[in-house]
Amino acid sequence: MSPPAETGPAFHRLPWRDFDALARLDGDEEMARRLRRAERSRRKLLIHALLTEATKTPDHSGPLPPLDSAWELLGRAEAREPRAVNRMLTNPYTGSWAGYTTRLLRNGIDGVGPLWMHLGQAHAIAAAAAIRAGLDFETAIPVWLGNAMLPSLGMARFPGIGTFSSAVVRGAAGRYSVSNAETTVRIPDAPDSDAPGWWGIRRVRSQVGAHRFSLWLDDLDPYRGLYEPIPPDRLPGKDIADWQRLIDEACRLIDAHLPGLARIMPVGLAALVPKPHVLFRNPSASTGEAFGSAVVALPSDGAALADTLIHEFQHIVLGGLLHLVELYEPDPRERIYVAWRDDPRPLSGAVQGVYAFFGATAFWRALANAGLTPRRSAFEYAYWRGQTWRTLQVLRTDSTLTAAGRRFLDGIAERLGPWQDEAVPAEARELADAAGLDHLAGWRVRHLRPSPTLVTAVAEAWLSGRSRPPAPHTTDLPPTPVPDGSWSPARTDLIRLAVGDAAPLLDPAGRPAVPGATTADFAYARGEFTEAIAGYRTELAADPDRPASLVGLGLALSARGPDPAARALLHCPELVRAVHRQLRTLAPPPPPVERIAAWIGQLVSG
Repeated sequence: MSPPAETGPAFHRLPWRDFDALARLDGDEEMARRLRRAERSRRKLLIHALLTEATKTPDHSGPLPPLDSAWELLGRAEAREPRAVNRMLTNPYTGSWAGYTTRLLRNGIDGVGPLWMHLGQAHAIAAAAAIRAGLDFETAIPVWLGNAMLPSLGMARFPGIGTFSSAVVRGAAGRYSVSNAETTVRIPDAPDSDAPGWWGIRRVRSQVGAHRFSLWLDDLDPYRGLYEPIPPDRLPGKDIADWQRLIDEACRLIDAHLPGLARIMPVGLAALVPKPHVLFRNPSASTGEAFGSAVVALPSDGAALADTLIHEFQHIVLGGLLHLVELYEPDPRERIYVAWRDDPRPLSGAVQGVYAFFGATAFWRALANAGLTPRRSAFEYAYWRGQTWRTLQVLRTDSTLTAAGRRFLDGIAERLGPWQDEAVPAEARELADAAGLDHLAGWRVRHLRPSPTLVTAVAEAWLSGRSRPPAPHTTDLPPTPVPDGSWSPARTDLIRLAVGDAAPLLDPAGRPAVPGATTADFAYARGEFTEAIAGYRTELAADPDRPASLVGLGLALSARGPDPAARALLHCPELVRAVHRQLRTLAPPPPPVERIAAWIGQLVSG
């Protein structure tokens, strides 16, 4: 494969009209292809630089051939069938491998396994390209835990051998095999099918009208993880049918309600790393190095999967965009509140989240406007439009944004802003407001630390018998990423159960089996606020520091009407808890935390 030209380089550029369209969710297939082509070129450059630098490292090949031979085999494959090499360059895990291995090389460390094994993945990529191109060839590839991976094709398995070894890939006249000293595994003509000693990468296809969705379910590639190589985690055959059914449902929803995204998504989302279902959660993640892939847990239904696919597609698009345009200056400080995480986020993570949840908001808005699952879609729309807008407003004034970053966020605001005024049912609005307040207050009490001087002044004012606390009550210190106490999302889980259509699993007491939910939480979710207040008081008598109990009491008190204790517990719970802690050391036994909250709340608005 020819190295990048040294003269007259061709640069990938994104016109401003495309940049603005992507910001507003108005992108089209050609824009996604442009990002994919840029990513392909970036990976080719990165691989060439990686292999060139690696040859300067002593013993870089281990038991494998010199790395020059991998580049030569890629060149042969490109000469015979350019699409074969393009397929390998657009394979998401080529990107994650190149990034991970470059970091190992630069830092002079081995990582998961010896460095030669990671560098040797270049031979596996070249072999896969050669197989796709129909070449006759022979090379050696790394074997980890008895697994020899041919990226984008499948895995030959050699159980019972050492942790790190090698195997030989041979091909002639269109027949290919992988061998070690004892065993030969024949690669089937259809590599995505299983055969003796061979696991293929399964694919799920869904045809909806004129749109064809095709997703690889990759549970094999060692570089499919987010941070470091991971062993295969073969999906049981029975789960493939579940994924097929849910992907069909999700694709039908996206095609019917967001047809523009249905056209562009197949260009940018090629593979999923399937994970087991997590009760009340739809965990997913992606990395900018693996453009085209997302790690996704088996969701509860098609709407949840559609939401997740759109969310991760937005991450993928923004990851590709960030390789072309600088939206912000580097700033690793974890300092920004976001509703989708329990910890403070750096600006880069907050921008990613805003763009991803902007897409999810558009999805739930479309379902709400169509009257599908009306209570659920109205709640999700009301919740995510408000929370995404809140964070977007904070980001738009951040000093680390570049001019392009401000333009991109302004484009999001142009579309998301008017949605804030759209009518939603009163129930959805009230539940969304309560869920948002719940999470923000829980974040405050766990991640904000009031000034010790302020805490001492307030505690001394209480001890001196003053009728009102001193002002101000603001917390000026930056948030800490280390949480002070655990958090339970049980109340929001109960809200989602109430507005959803699915029958929940029940615990032995006949209540929904919601992890972490207490008797007070169930009472709050039923609207029995007096019972909830009593329950939270009991919890706080046993543990006055428990964040979920402090916030729960504030929510339940607030639901009955204006209350100073509720205002303090919901708008400055970190101060209430810090003062109560100090009083417990200065004047035991201390008053109930609710009394302190009511006293502080005299000067708290909300």
